[in-house]
Amino acid sequence: MKKLLALLLAVLMLAAGANALADAGSEPDWTEYNALIAQIKAETDFAHREELMHQAEDILMGTGALVPIYYYNDLFMKKEGIEGFYSNLYGTKFFMHTTYGDKTTLRIQLASEPDHLDPALNSSVDGACLAANSFGGLYTYDANGQLAPNFAQSYETSEDGLTWTFTLKEGLKWSNGDPLTAKDFVYSWNRAVNPDTAADYAYMLGGIATNDDGTLKVSASEDGLKLTVELNAPCAYFLDLAAFPTFFPVHEASVENAPGFKDADGKVLNAGAWAGEAGFVSCGAYMLQEWKHNESMVYVKNPNYFDAENVKLERLEFMLSADDAVIYAAYNAGNLDFIDTVPTDAIQTLLAEQNPEFNVVDQLGTYYMIFNVKSPMFDGLTAEQAANVRKGISLLIDRQYIIDTVAQTGQKLANTFIPDGMLDGNGGVFRTNDDKYSYPVADELGYYSLTPDVEGAIALLETAGYKFENGMLSAETPLSFEYLTNPSTGHEGIAQCMQQDLAAVGIEMTIKTSEWDVFLNERKDGHYDVARNGWIADFNDPINMLEMWTTESGNNDAQFGR
Repeated sequence: MKKLLALLLAVLMLAAGANALADAGSEPDWTEYNALIAQIKAETDFAHREELMHQAEDILMGTGALVPIYYYNDLFMKKEGIEGFYSNLYGTKFFMHTTYGDKTTLRIQLASEPDHLDPALNSSVDGACLAANSFGGLYTYDANGQLAPNFAQSYETSEDGLTWTFTLKEGLKWSNGDPLTAKDFVYSWNRAVNPDTAADYAYMLGGIATNDDGTLKVSASEDGLKLTVELNAPCAYFLDLAAFPTFFPVHEASVENAPGFKDADGKVLNAGAWAGEAGFVSCGAYMLQEWKHNESMVYVKNPNYFDAENVKLERLEFMLSADDAVIYAAYNAGNLDFIDTVPTDAIQTLLAEQNPEFNVVDQLGTYYMIFNVKSPMFDGLTAEQAANVRKGISLLIDRQYIIDTVAQTGQKLANTFIPDGMLDGNGGVFRTNDDKYSYPVADELGYYSLTPDVEGAIALLETAGYKFENGMLSAETPLSFEYLTNPSTGHEGIAQCMQQDLAAVGIEMTIKTSEWDVFLNERKDGHYDVARNGWIADFNDPINMLEMWTTESGNNDAQFGR
């Protein structure tokens, strides 16, 4: 009863504080959320900004469309003797300073077939890893996870924080030998925000001021060594953005002259056509030499990279696969040196043996289930009823069992979307209670209890018209949906755990598995009812987890406001 009362109190607080649910129809009214994100991005009072971000998460969680399961950590295996490799809290893996004894080749598995290699179009972690090793930005991350100059050698900001001027290193080149200058950043950033490019992350450049013609207020000096950026409001994390792939430069001639880029009338057909096969021009430590789609990729050292003398490995050979049993077998057979996945049935043995090649590192992100708010499963319901269905399903999930039996590496249970440990942009940690804000379930720092609450779940489902008899859903009001995931013993194992939890009260969840690139596009296009999802932060500020859900965002897989 205590849990039920806490749940109902949380629902009332969210409804009163956010007022985000429409009076009619099953979809939440997203006007308030969009306006709130715009206000946050323009706010210069950091304490007030933190309050507004809590309001935004209240609205987001009030929809029930995001069902956090756990906060991420990251696991990988690497052979003894590999030195100089590092990753950061955002899941990016850096191989350009790696050595492996006297070997000149490293054999790697990161993921299956990448969806995009164009930095502006990528929205996956594996794609960001490839971009970080084959392209580059003004800034990057060092082995300690700290921001460090990359193509920039220095920067200055105006007193009001609105103008940033970066000075680039001299002699920068593209992999084909062409000069790389500040003008390339001007072109690339404007390309990323151009609707024709359809970049999922275009919104991340929204803090840059615009000219009357809609272009960004970004300019290059005549000698190409200085890049000047004018912002709408001060941005404490602008260097983080400068290290993010969407802000990486791309080679203008390669993009504009690629076959299949535009039709005869100049209409963009495929913005990423230039990077669809091996051999394209890049600017990082490595360049793609060979690409056998759905099988393998070979990157070779870029002799025109500004720091080429410190890049020791000549080749990075990538296996493209999502079959973690095959990947693990190849690693144990000595055919791979680094792998980014391990079968769930091998994790406990690796932990028990304290295998030195098995690594678990911190990561800033949330693994979650996502509902498509436009799914037919909510037809005939009000927005409040649809939200209660989603929240009820969330309360049935045994998160601890998922961690104990599938994830297995000490992940923390999640009841907020913004991950545990994320900073608040105001000198503290966001997931805390203070005198300005307290979570609806204060003692568990979140929006609901971290343990299953069947009684509370049934109560919420009954508000949407579902009938129960002796704790089981009545045949009179069936509830069924399809859960979309991508291949992996981990993802599929989590899906099966949730399937069992829901079946315990009579809800039928079927599981559909799609290959990685197909899965990403099905989810993005809203061709699903419910799907697995995960978001690893791009930088350590809550706005990164919140602005992705605006109506126009390319990462708004829940379809809010569409």
